[in-house]
Amino acid sequence: MAENESKGLKILVAVDEGEESMYALSWCLTNIVRNSKDTLVLLYAKPPLAAYSGFDGTGYSLASNITLTMENYRNVLAEGVMEKAKMLCRRHRDMKVETVVENGDARDVICGAAEKLGVDMLVMGSHGYGLIKRAFLGSVSNHCAQNVKCPVMIVKRPKSTAENK
Repeated sequence: MAENESKGLKILVAVDEGEESMYALSWCLTNIVRNSKDTLVLLYAKPPLAAYSGFDGTGYSLASNITLTMENYRNVLAEGVMEKAKMLCRRHRDMKVETVVENGDARDVICGAAEKLGVDMLVMGSHGYGLIKRAFLGSVSNHCAQNVKCPVMIVKRPKSTAENK
């Protein structure tokens, strides 16, 4: 641990469009990041494009730019999420912030990035899905906690904060 304190921690924070991930980032900045030697890596996983047929129900070919439009939207969304996260980091403290945007399922992207980047800790928010939703949708945070080799901090928004939004 003394070695990490001298060089600083490398902390991976998974961010998305949800307020839960921004709360987790804010919590991390307040409670985990201690000095300017720490490095925060903000990770956004762009979900894979859904596969669509090239034809609509009548048999006519869809416009060729639909895929391009969808990809542009995904890029704008990723840029917006990252800008919001970087702004939050600037308001909290002075530290090194890196951003990573990768394509793929969030579970695979987060676990892969944690291993590839050799981070000291992974911080992520929890959507707080109930038993039924979690059974159908799966839990990204649970998957990462089970498969990532570094410590994982899952930050859940307090109910009073979640209800006010």
